[in-house]
Amino acid sequence: MTLFERVEVIPGRLHMLRFPIGQAYLWCDDEALTLIDAGYAGSAPEIEEAIRSLGLRPELLERIVLTHCHGDHVGASGELAARLGAEIVAHRLDAPVIRGEQPVPEPVLADWELPLYAHGLTAPKAPPTRVDREVEDGEVLPFGGGAVIVHSPGHTPGSIGVHLPARGVLFTGDCVAGVGQVMQGVFNVDGEQAASSFRRLAELSPSIACFGHGDPLTRDTARILGAATTEPQPR
Repeated sequence: MTLFERVEVIPGRLHMLRFPIGQAYLWCDDEALTLIDAGYAGSAPEIEEAIRSLGLRPELLERIVLTHCHGDHVGASGELAARLGAEIVAHRLDAPVIRGEQPVPEPVLADWELPLYAHGLTAPKAPPTRVDREVEDGEVLPFGGGAVIVHSPGHTPGSIGVHLPARGVLFTGDCVAGVGQVMQGVFNVDGEQAASSFRRLAELSPSIACFGHGDPLTRDTARILGAATTEPQPR
């Protein structure tokens, strides 16, 4: 499985790299690059080529921030970090899973989620991957004018959002999805906790929301996110 689409979200600053399942995001500061999630295992060469195609040098990749421990987000991070010298960042609670020390937590699935989940399992399994920095809620990473970690448990115990207040950008990971409609993400280990995390992210009122699955939301974002938190979720 390989990268098949690159989408410019903010000219010169933010690009989405879309895979057959899920996506990663490349944030471009003047002298450094940050990747939010890293696609499938084996996709590192395609990600490097995508960076070059933007006129950027892959060796400027300073960090890879993993929103959670699932294979379609973690997959290529270890290979990219080894090739380019980037730091891998994840929440403390998901870091042992990413390193292969603990199993991936099993979601509690509704009947309607079963076929979607079966499709998700076609993504290559991520290899055990090092985590160089374990973060907690409220920590700030040095990119995008200050990137605030927002612990957003429910999808997994260590799921995080990444908020760039100076830029009005929010990366939600899989806490929120934008496939067809904006809604709470699926395959959660704790649905009530995930709903609470969704509300917390919506309260940040971003101008742009970048989801783990689905197109970024770039217009009327705060209102749409807020309205989606009050809508009934599929059952």
